[in-house]
Amino acid sequence: MTSDCPFCARIAAGEYDYSDRHAVAFEPLNPVTEGHLLVVPRDHVPDAGSDPVAAARTMEFAAMIAGPLEFADYPAYNLITSAGSAASQTVRHLHLHIVPRHEGDGLKLPWTGQQKRELQP
Repeated sequence: MTSDCPFCARIAAGEYDYSDRHAVAFEPLNPVTEGHLLVVPRDHVPDAGSDPVAAARTMEFAAMIAGPLEFADYPAYNLITSAGSAASQTVRHLHLHIVPRHEGDGLKLPWTGQQKRELQP
């Protein structure tokens, strides 16, 4: 745990909705859709590349939570993570967003609307 990490503080305070041995999940401060959750490892890990094992365990837990959502009230979802400020990571503690989606929900991902690059052979 890191004393200045807001996610470590939430974990230490028991402020989460779901948990297993390796990770916890809770609603973010500013959810972008109904049901939006963050899934974070219990140990402080800056990003997925810093600890691939922790990243895999966190992804496994996120998939266990998100899978049933698809059959409940949400027909689809995004699983999103970022590494580094240039990739829009604002809290340096690995976290995956589970973002429930509906057709026509109006939510645009950060790369929606950008011009497609031509790939060179």
